[in-house]
Amino acid sequence: MKIIINILRFFSSLKLTVVCLFLSMVLIFVGTLDQVNLGIYGVLKKYFHSFVVFYSFPNSQLNIPVLPGGYSLGGILLINLITAHISRFKMTWKKSGIFLIHIGLILLLLSELFTGLFSKESRLVFDEGQTKNYSEAFRETEFVIIDTSNSDFDQVYSVPENVLKKNDLIDREELPFKIKVHQFYGNTNLVFKNQIPRDQTTIVTHGVGLDLVAIEVPLTGKMNERNIVTAIIEFIDDGKSLGVWMVSNALTAPQKLVHQGKEYAISFRQTRYYKPFTVKLIDFTHDRYPGTDVPKNFSSLVHLVHPAHNEDREVLIYMNHPLRYEGFTFFQSGFDNNDTTSILQVVKNPYWLIPYISCALMSIGLITQFSMHLVVFIKRRSR
Repeated sequence: MKIIINILRFFSSLKLTVVCLFLSMVLIFVGTLDQVNLGIYGVLKKYFHSFVVFYSFPNSQLNIPVLPGGYSLGGILLINLITAHISRFKMTWKKSGIFLIHIGLILLLLSELFTGLFSKESRLVFDEGQTKNYSEAFRETEFVIIDTSNSDFDQVYSVPENVLKKNDLIDREELPFKIKVHQFYGNTNLVFKNQIPRDQTTIVTHGVGLDLVAIEVPLTGKMNERNIVTAIIEFIDDGKSLGVWMVSNALTAPQKLVHQGKEYAISFRQTRYYKPFTVKLIDFTHDRYPGTDVPKNFSSLVHLVHPAHNEDREVLIYMNHPLRYEGFTFFQSGFDNNDTTSILQVVKNPYWLIPYISCALMSIGLITQFSMHLVVFIKRRSR
């Protein structure tokens, strides 16, 4: 019993609250400065979507922990807030405003955790007249083997990037053959062999990799840059090698592999998230300020079709007016220079409503607490 009391006393301590808030400010400050080097996605992953922040010494594999990450600080603050209520606060009408504020704060911490773990962001890029039923991830990639032998449909076999990173033999029943990953690079520059002054030996036997060399470069997390993921892959069936290919998300055209009378298309691409409905871009409008190339407004008129729900309608998506449908939110985020290609940001966040509820509770709590103190003050003043 004494141990439990000591644990509650430690986690409900106001000193612990102050320390966590101070470390949170340090984490935000350092992460903001490091955004110049890592970019937004890199900073989120290293500082805020982690339990511990490590410092990597230049030209070394040595990493040392220097700060608690966002998950650790958020979790400790959440425990601190809950245990403080259990050990110190008593539920009374005079403290109802404080309770509402703290409940709202707890919900806000939980919503950030759930959003970081379960939300998915992707983008939908299509030209006028084009119809799509999928969006593509910003960062995540997948290796796909597409069986194109059937004229009615394509059979797609997908291997996530995280599986390829292990540089192991992938042997699954659903795959038409085994996949041996010889090399995996998280970010590369692809150059032609004749542009490299020294000879480059390669084990690639088929495809465009015969003429290309992958040069590994540091990972990037900047908004205007993407990682060129490259892998050297060998296909094996019945103990026999079918050849070695270089695959990369920088190669837009799929490469071909013929095996046992079937033709397969192999490619490395951004991970696709398929939807049960289709979206067709009817018209894209891009307005500029007169006499300049500065964008003033851009909008997409789309045709939404969902056969299962008998949905067939046109929707106009423009700045600050997204389309919310089936748990997805489609934002107008950009366009291509040809003025006929629209880029929609697609967000799926099951917990998007929690921050609004949290802010509402904290606002009600602040108004309640302030009003009660105001009434007491007026009564004292009237006496």
